[in-house]
Amino acid sequence: MSKAYQQAGVDINAGYEAVERMSSHVQRTMRKEVLGGLGGFGATFDLSQLNMKAPLLVSGTDGVGTKLKLAIDHQKHDTIGVDAVAMCVNDILTTGAEPLYFLDYIATNKVVPEVIEQIVKGVSDGCEATNTALIGGETAEMGEMYHEGEYDLAGFAVGAVEKSEYIDGSTVKPGQVIIGLESSGIHSNGYSLVRKLIEQSGIDLDDKFNQEQSYLEAFLEPTRLYVKPVLAVKSALKIHAMTHITGGGFYENIPRALPEGVTAKIDVTQFPTPAIFDWLQTQGNITTNEMYNVFNMGIGFTLVVDRDQVETAINVLKSHEVNAYEIGEIVEGETPIELLGV
Repeated sequence: MSKAYQQAGVDINAGYEAVERMSSHVQRTMRKEVLGGLGGFGATFDLSQLNMKAPLLVSGTDGVGTKLKLAIDHQKHDTIGVDAVAMCVNDILTTGAEPLYFLDYIATNKVVPEVIEQIVKGVSDGCEATNTALIGGETAEMGEMYHEGEYDLAGFAVGAVEKSEYIDGSTVKPGQVIIGLESSGIHSNGYSLVRKLIEQSGIDLDDKFNQEQSYLEAFLEPTRLYVKPVLAVKSALKIHAMTHITGGGFYENIPRALPEGVTAKIDVTQFPTPAIFDWLQTQGNITTNEMYNVFNMGIGFTLVVDRDQVETAINVLKSHEVNAYEIGEIVEGETPIELLGV
């Protein structure tokens, strides 16, 4: 143990303990394609075992934004890792790719093994739920970069899809239907505004928001993981396009999956808006149009399918405990998106 390094603010022994604590959580995420164990200089995944003829690798990286600040301020560290996984794997899922492995990066003022274990538990929960191996990561102690008790969390995911099954929106055409998959709440976007409204409201976050949750639990509800239900739909029918509704809400994200010359015409009265969004809108006196420009408003993911496949898709999703709704259609047009009912 380097005393000089410890005097400089880095506790190597705490780092060793953190690795030991997280090992059991990481182990439950393993897949047969993973070679080696935790702690190597590089993480290895054997693509040859995927039995794909022409695999395309799809990667994504993201964090959880200032939702992290809420978790830190209220010492609730065991679910924020699910958000980090979800933000990455839901993104690469839009191409039809199955997430294969995930790496995390935790930077902190000081390594507190118990806190690191809770964070990695959440990451492992997200990986296990999506059959994604947590094959590596980094925990960095940087006392000069972060205030006491603070940390940052980011992730990186890689998935694969058969080249012939790659989804890029190029087959989208008028007459097809847009299916919306329910969100679990705010997910991981818009939290700079959320936190401002919380402070402005003066509420006690430990108070009850509804019969099941406190305000804090509602605001920290983890981002829904769409991997297994959407891959089940993909196995049952052809999906023409998919969208992960993140920062920028409906207006920014849905057009990203569409070719030129078509409009996503969406009727927002066709799905329920969770009460948490009503609370935010009321507290901030925000227009409905702006709400759809910032938040997911209850729809965290969308699929575009042929009209005769809508019922099948919705039934498959419900069999995976995800409520889904026919929320719109693809029509000819030059405006990428049109919202009815805002």
